[in-house]
Amino acid sequence: MDRKVRVRFAPSPTGPLHIGGVRTALYNYLFARQHGGDMILRIEDTDSTRFVPGAEDYINEALAWLGIGIDEGVREGGKYGPYKQSERRDIYREHVKMLLDNDKAYIAFDTPAELEAKRAEIPNFQYDASTRMSMRNSLTLPKEEVDRLIADGEKYVVRFKVEPGRDVEVNDLLRGKVTINSSILDDKVLYKSADDLPTYHLANIVDDHLMEITHVIRGEEWLPSAPLHVLLYEAFGWSDTAPSFVHLPLLLKPDGKGKLSKRDGDRLGFPVFPLEWHPEGGEVSSGYRESGYLPEAVVNFLALLGWNPGDDSEIMSMDQLIEKFDLAHCSRSGARFDYEKGR
Repeated sequence: MDRKVRVRFAPSPTGPLHIGGVRTALYNYLFARQHGGDMILRIEDTDSTRFVPGAEDYINEALAWLGIGIDEGVREGGKYGPYKQSERRDIYREHVKMLLDNDKAYIAFDTPAELEAKRAEIPNFQYDASTRMSMRNSLTLPKEEVDRLIADGEKYVVRFKVEPGRDVEVNDLLRGKVTINSSILDDKVLYKSADDLPTYHLANIVDDHLMEITHVIRGEEWLPSAPLHVLLYEAFGWSDTAPSFVHLPLLLKPDGKGKLSKRDGDRLGFPVFPLEWHPEGGEVSSGYRESGYLPEAVVNFLALLGWNPGDDSEIMSMDQLIEKFDLAHCSRSGARFDYEKGR
């Protein structure tokens, strides 16, 4: 790759940083450092209804305790800021307008009640090419009506206009080529006038492009959104500089099926957060730091959950992990959280 490697960890300040998010941050950091690249911390706070006081400070403190160094972020600064999405409203508005002007998106006025009625009428309803022309949006309403509704303060969203019948290819450095037909994708909401903020889908694409992110290393739960993101890069004309995707396997429960949760830690007696979490008026959750773990031990333990060094090494320093880290040695299947091994 000709461009300097730039990765980002982009948590939402909706609570304490879960140990699965810590592993994602760690893998981003190891990859960046091995390639002489930059690690960016971006705060995704566009969902104002879920903001939790103290969560952003917790994220910064947890990463610092673990030795996961940040090159650019809210605290560190950098030429690509602001690094908090709620402070980038003007940037998102500009890019929403670009999509609307190029007929890649449209304005929709459907109320929650109208959408619910449509779901009751049509089994497995989704807002897409087969249904959009029966809805209340700028594709079906006269321009004068659209302008009047906006002027009158009618709440609206902007939806991405997904064209059906296309095979969309996602090239994942871990999973290979994943092909999805666009006909199964819905016209995702990209922007909401109610809070003048974008959704995850638009904000991430715009920020990753403007911040010159070269690799998006994230959890596999985001894999279903990757085809939409490929289409958005194309809609903006950014396909040539789109980042490479890596979708990491989930951390699984120590027993049974499913993703590791706080309830598993409470049930079996181990922390699922790096630091203690003190919610306002709530029960304190245990952390690895306060339980007496060394940060080097936590990092070493997490690194080996879903990745192997290619040899029999089990105890490695951060420098050794950076030297050995290779995405090709990451597992494609979920990693069971063996908390006994971490003790």
